[in-house]
Amino acid sequence: MSFDNLCKLLSEKHPATFASWVLGTPQTAATVLKTELSIEPIRADYVTFLQLEERILHLEFQTKLESNPPLPLRMLDYWVRFYRLYRLPITQVVVLLLPPAPDTVIETVFHVENTRHEYRVIRLWEENSEILLNNAALLPLAPLAATSQPQALLQQVLERVNQLQPQQKPEISAYTQIFAGLKYKKDLIRQLFREDMMRESVIYQEILAEGEQRGEQRWRLAEARSLIFRLLTRRVGQLTLPLISKIEMLSVEELENLGEALLDFQGIADLEAWFNTLE
Repeated sequence: MSFDNLCKLLSEKHPATFASWVLGTPQTAATVLKTELSIEPIRADYVTFLQLEERILHLEFQTKLESNPPLPLRMLDYWVRFYRLYRLPITQVVVLLLPPAPDTVIETVFHVENTRHEYRVIRLWEENSEILLNNAALLPLAPLAATSQPQALLQQVLERVNQLQPQQKPEISAYTQIFAGLKYKKDLIRQLFREDMMRESVIYQEILAEGEQRGEQRWRLAEARSLIFRLLTRRVGQLTLPLISKIEMLSVEELENLGEALLDFQGIADLEAWFNTLE
């Protein structure tokens, strides 16, 4: 799964939080709208449309500025189609995850003759990290925020991840490591997060041992499997039945190893290659 698509996933899971962040004002109600637009189909993989009070919020997530058609034209195209459909004011915000090459002009307007259309751009590398650090839904983006001490920021992000509720922590930690991979060396990410996972692994094994005595081990194993299935589906796409069967046969330790390895997966082939290492 691409980084842009992961942003879409997070924004659609936490629409009010993302709307509040990009608009700078609290939004208590936000509904995710469908991304299939009328007239001619257009690519909406990395786009989130939110219904606010008497307004539509269009969020576009971009790792790179280059696109076809160009970003300004695409923003105008979206605006026209959604205004035709809903007849409401539309706020458009592009969130750039990474800075472009030096001297690149980041456009915020489409302008041809008498047609002029403007939209906002958030440069994530210029955003205040505290805003992202203080909200679990935005925390995965924090490693990409403004900082003069990148490693210190990553350590701070890890500390915030550790403060999350147990049911939140595994998923948010995985997302955070994926985004951190855009900016930091994998060895550093693994060093920080693996040490933390090793500490947790000991605690987790103790919990499993106690759970076995109370007949709860099977439930905890199912929870671990469920998380791995969700992460894999979002990372590499739909799983085949043979792969699903193999995952269901994994032990807790093997599931933990797979949970770490999948952060580097680019497709189904990587998952199949990982299983080959077990044979």
